[in-house]
Amino acid sequence: PPAPALRPASLGLGPVGAPVRRASVGLTMQEGKHPLHGAIDKVVNDNKIILFMKGNKDFPQCGFSNTAVQVLRTCGAEFETVNVLENENIRQGIKQYSNWPTIPQLYIGGEFIGGADIMIEMYENGEMRELVEKTMAE
Repeated sequence: PPAPALRPASLGLGPVGAPVRRASVGLTMQEGKHPLHGAIDKVVNDNKIILFMKGNKDFPQCGFSNTAVQVLRTCGAEFETVNVLENENIRQGIKQYSNWPTIPQLYIGGEFIGGADIMIEMYENGEMRELVEKTMAE
């Protein structure tokens, strides 16, 4: 029989509801650059809004991660988190996956959005709330 599918919980996520649509836009990283690429790709694409962060949404463990959570909550986002502090391979793997050197990293609809600074900018100009509302309605 085929191996069981990797569940987001195995990457440190909390319970996940029904599966969501797959993003139509592919990410730019080449397959195989990091051993966890496939697992990260699945989590990114199986969750409408996912934040890779230090800590979790109930207990952020750095100021930037806390800011990211607050932006999403203010926009009314329903989102999942992955605590990169629980696994050094995930912490390094997500940086390679996105080709972005810092944490937190936000993905919406399977697309990399950016870190806390970009999230703040998008919140201030109204783009974040619009993107969150559009994504959650799909």
